[in-house]
Amino acid sequence: MSTPPAPGGGRRPRADAERNRALVLAAARALFEERGEEVQMPEVARAAGVGIGTLYRHFPSKRALVEAAAEQRFAGILELALTDCLREPAAGRGLERYLHHVGGALAGSPGLTAAALSATGSSAPAGPALGRLEEAVAALIEQGRAAGTLREDLGVPDVYMIVGGLSAIIRTGSGDWRRFLALTLDGLHPRGTVSRSATPGTGSRPPAAG
Repeated sequence: MSTPPAPGGGRRPRADAERNRALVLAAARALFEERGEEVQMPEVARAAGVGIGTLYRHFPSKRALVEAAAEQRFAGILELALTDCLREPAAGRGLERYLHHVGGALAGSPGLTAAALSATGSSAPAGPALGRLEEAVAALIEQGRAAGTLREDLGVPDVYMIVGGLSAIIRTGSGDWRRFLALTLDGLHPRGTVSRSATPGTGSRPPAAG
């Protein structure tokens, strides 16, 4: 059922609801990124400046809130993949840029990853977000193959295996994710080519994410 117009012909109830949802999601994401699974729903409501009833109307459980926050992070990654990465001026380097951005996004919000793992058992995208990301990654792979910078047998599952490795290294603090990625990127190039991404001992710095 549609929201009835507010006096004067406006649609303020719906606008207010959308604003409150955005406030809750922004507050939740900041708290999850800072403290992970320890965050409780009343804290989110206080940080967002809304009542606990308003929070639960939009997100009926902590799991639903964590999933929405994680989906928002994936939406940002997808947006960059479809813009900066596919338009990367260095021929065939879009996938490299994408993986650096994913690593940076995961390193910048380990608490959100931990919260997603605790709430759902996985920090990977799911549903429509997964399909859209797979399409974007497939386009980046095809772009790299056409430019001769990526090996012909590279597939989307391989890229997600790399992302899984990045996530594990960042989550456990078991190494330098940039070094891991630099070494991995060398293995993605056709034989006989030399990657510009590896810097012995330190790894590469990620390109600007825009």
